[in-house]
This record gives sequence, C-alpha cells and structure tokens, in this order.
Amino acid sequence: MLSDKIAILYGGLSSERDVSIKTGNGIYNALLRKGFKNSFLLDADWSLPEKLIKHKPDFCYIALHGRYGEDGTVQGLLEYMRIPYNGPGVTASAISFDKVITKKILKSANIPTADYFVYKNEQSSPFYPCVVKPAREGSTIGVTIVYEDKEFLQAIDDAKKYDNKIIVERFVKGKELTISIIDDLVLPIIWIRPKKGFYDYTSKYTKGMTEYFFETGLTPKEEEMVKKVAKDAYDVVGCEGASRVDIIYDGEIPNVLEINTLPGMTETSLLPNAAAKYGIAYDELVEMLYLKGKNRYE
Repeated sequence: MLSDKIAILYGGLSSERDVSIKTGNGIYNALLRKGFKNSFLLDADWSLPEKLIKHKPDFCYIALHGRYGEDGTVQGLLEYMRIPYNGPGVTASAISFDKVITKKILKSANIPTADYFVYKNEQSSPFYPCVVKPAREGSTIGVTIVYEDKEFLQAIDDAKKYDNKIIVERFVKGKELTISIIDDLVLPIIWIRPKKGFYDYTSKYTKGMTEYFFETGLTPKEEEMVKKVAKDAYDVVGCEGASRVDIIYDGEIPNVLEINTLPGMTETSLLPNAAAKYGIAYDELVEMLYLKGKNRYE
C-alpha cells in the first residue's frame, strides 16, 4: 500500500485554480508524512490524459475545485482508465456541480431549499432580495445579492462572465451552516459568520474576514434536524467519501444551499476542521479518504 504511486491532481483549468494548488500541496505533504513516498503532484491541465498514460498512477487523489474537476469530468476520465480515486463518482459530481439540477432533485425528494428560477430573459426578479449566481461555479464566484430591480441586470451580466446558465434564488436570512459528511459519518456542524455579512470569495479566502464556530447556538433538536437534512441531501444525489453540505437556517427550516463534492483540504479548511473536532487529525483524514477510494473497483 505504501508503495502505491499516488498522483495528486491539482491546479487544473477552473477559476478556482489557486485554491486547488493549496489543497493539492496540503494533501501531498500529508501523504509524505504518512509514508507514501511515491506520491507526486500532477497539474490537471489539457494534457492530463497523456500525463496519466505516462505516469501510470495506482491512485489519483483529486484535489481539484470547480469546472473540469468537481463536475464529473475528471471522474469520468479516471473511470474510463480504471484508475481509482477519492470522492463521489461521475453522476453525483455532475449533479452537485449544477445548482439547477441539484435544486430539482432536492425538491423532488422534499428536501428544503430556497425558491428559485433559471434566468432566460427576465428584466427583473419576482422576489427580492434574491441571489444571482452562475449555475456551474464554486467559491461564490460571480454571486451577487440583489435588493431591487435596478441592480438585477448588472448581477446577471456579472454571473454570465462565468456561465451561460444563471440561477436566481430567493434570499433566505439566517445562519449559514456547513456539515461535512464522510459516508455514514456526519461531522460536527460549523457556523460560518462573515464579518461583512456575505460569505463571498473574499470572505472565504482572506484571513480574518470570517469567523467559524462549533458553538452554533442551535438546540440539540435543531442540530439533529440540520444534520438529517444535510445527510438526506448527500444521499439523494449519491455522494460517497467526503462531501460538504451548506445550509442556511432561518430558525425554522434548514434550506440546502449547495453540495460540495470536493471540499477544500488545506489544514485550515472546513472539512479538516470538522474532522479534527471529531477527533480525526489532518494526516489521518487524508489517508482515510485515500483508503476509501482505493478499493473503488473491487
């Protein structure tokens, strides 16, 4: 096992490349510390198929975020080449990456999520405030909270820079909670509290811009309800391995915002923090996710 050639796929082609590089380096260093000396970093650019043929890895540790990494694309390539990998498979990855498809499946399963519509050529929204965002993008890139008609079309134009499929969602005011799940293990809830009120890209990746709490202020009954909704969402799209479900809780209903099938894996990311709270150290978590994916085809 320790002799396995493990390729950490990082970097990639999406707008989240910089975050992926940090995730990849974190995983690489953890694997080295655990004794996997044949681990190596592999930039997932357009020549990835040729690189995989050349290096012949025994396992691919996907450390990618966004398009071409989190959307089922790389997963499909690895399935075709019969190379085991971590995280959800093709279908769950593709569903979760598309916020519109995710919404349809959640609603069909009676899992709470905010009202929405897919933008066509509307000049305004039927509800305000609303959240305008690309349907297939991550890290809150291209996302705008809109409060009135005059802001709507500008927000649409901003979102179109990243995707031609735009979702407009009713804004729900409440606590933003994130729940990391590894198969049947639901990790402690983290309350995300950005200092400027909106958890955008800057708030996520600028030190000191957001506070994170395990003391959520929820009652035990509320925590149980939130965890159940998160696990139901994880299950209904077919996730496996580590994923993270983001929820907005208004005091009554835990509305699912999105499902992240390849959560950040730096040592300060939300999934590793929740795992550490549960008692799983970072290096052990990295190894655990490798072991879960290693036997994918057995």
